Amino acid sequence: MSDTEGTHTMNNAIEGDRREIDGLDARIIELLGQRARVSARIQKSRISAGGPRTVLAREAEVLGRYQDGLGATGTPIAMNVLKLCRGVSPTTDSALATTE
Repeated sequence: MSDTEGTHTMNNAIEGDRREIDGLDARIIELLGQRARVSARIQKSRISAGGPRTVLAREAEVLGRYQDGLGATGTPIAMNVLKLCRGVSPTTDSALATTE
């Protein structure tokens, strides 16, 4: 195999992997939108019942789950997911609140 053929094969493999990453990113974005909508429903129900918008013990469970699954990098990821979902109220017109 020539250097040119090897480079072409490597570039094809990289492009295939990049397409796979793009697909995974699209799924992650879709799932984050779904999570934000469910979180908004929970917040609305909790507030309607006179409770707080967030429950710190529940958020600690989520943080622990991400840390268990992803190690030290799981904590900041979970914090960002929680922040994203905390910021979406049932009436917020954001991309995540309206994505189906």
